[in-house]
Amino acid sequence: MSGRARGAARSGSSAAVSRRDALRALAASIAAAAAGAAVASEAVDCARRTPDGRIGASLWFAYGGKNREVLLSLVDKFYRSQGIYRIDAVYQGDYFEALAKLRTALAARAAPALTHVVGEVVPYLAEAGVLEPLDRFIRAPPPGHGDIDVVEALGQAGTFVGGGERPLVCLPFNRSTPIAYYNRNVFRELGLSPPSTWDELRATAARLVVRDGASTRRWGFECPVDWWFWAALVGQAGGDVVGPDGTPTLGGDAGVRALRFWQTLVHEDRTMKPPPGRDYNAWQVVNTDFLSGRVAMIWTSTAFLRYLEDNASQAGAGRFEVGAAPLPRDVRASVPTGGTMFVMPRGAAPSAQEAAFAFLRWMMQPEQANSFATRTGYIPVSRRGLKDLTRDGYYAAHPNDRVALDQLAHAAPWPWSPDLFRIQREVVQPRLEEAVLVPRDAAETLSEAVRAARER
Repeated sequence: MSGRARGAARSGSSAAVSRRDALRALAASIAAAAAGAAVASEAVDCARRTPDGRIGASLWFAYGGKNREVLLSLVDKFYRSQGIYRIDAVYQGDYFEALAKLRTALAARAAPALTHVVGEVVPYLAEAGVLEPLDRFIRAPPPGHGDIDVVEALGQAGTFVGGGERPLVCLPFNRSTPIAYYNRNVFRELGLSPPSTWDELRATAARLVVRDGASTRRWGFECPVDWWFWAALVGQAGGDVVGPDGTPTLGGDAGVRALRFWQTLVHEDRTMKPPPGRDYNAWQVVNTDFLSGRVAMIWTSTAFLRYLEDNASQAGAGRFEVGAAPLPRDVRASVPTGGTMFVMPRGAAPSAQEAAFAFLRWMMQPEQANSFATRTGYIPVSRRGLKDLTRDGYYAAHPNDRVALDQLAHAAPWPWSPDLFRIQREVVQPRLEEAVLVPRDAAETLSEAVRAARER
């Protein structure tokens, strides 16, 4: 076992403990928040007038860089578009850092009126009773605003199995799928096309690799060793991470096949560079390696489309054209959806809720939904807005943007399971990197993970 692999195993074990402690603390604080819902009107985000005389509400958000700039510009535009409400947008770190802060705020009955959370955590929060049902806000749209009309695959009904049969507690915000990015210049030079199957991915990655003795100057493929991409592989291999009855299966044989595919690329083919770090640190390494030319093909989120296109075109002598393609299939095409949903934590005063939902409704309108999507790379969440973009020729002029949208035809819904987030963060994620880097036997790793997932 290499020093790096031993380090990964040790750090993976300690990371699992810290994640487990964090999740247990989250469960305890959410239970306390739910128990105190009857007196939640004492929340800090209470009825208040801002210094300019408007009704105020807090929005907690969880990303930086270009996407942060786009959101803040829309918050400012909302302020200038009317004279009643003010939204105070506060950055809270990445998705998981923001969730930890939300945990603390829920326990203190000081949650914001509006925030956004990763889709997998919505069932957990909803079943704990700490999310405000949104139906009552939607039933009476103000004049001129019309109904909220979201792309079904990206809303609660399409994101979760049975999601449409439950009270509405979330609306789509920054929604995504994983997609493949490739260096068009290198692909043209080698006469390659984006791979459409797993076998083609192996062959293409091998063609892309450039060795210099024992070192690798350019890798063929890179992907975060992360739950989301593994779930994509599981779906492509014909499996599901959770069965129809809610029992965790982690894909069964398909889950093992998915994990072994990564192991093959890393150890047998030596074409995949496993990025160091965890969570979004690893994702950033993938982006940096791609832009620097250290890897010619990556999987990451459509959320990074504008970022990668803009930076690749400004990379000095190393600048190149970014291509995007669907993820390759195994026995079928399949991708998970990702990104976040807007939710309104319970406990805000009625006036703060009014302000929060006024902003939320405004963000769901075609103009704003399209502005956010086209400036970032996320998928448009407004169905009417999507029709407008198609009619106006946006996708003909920006074919990379079309990739994630077309993949929605193969989107695999998540189960509505309060355990889904625990399975992701506590059970699967800590084991993936160790299994790929060490490597550990894939069947043994997932058998152990299934046992842990079924513990209550």
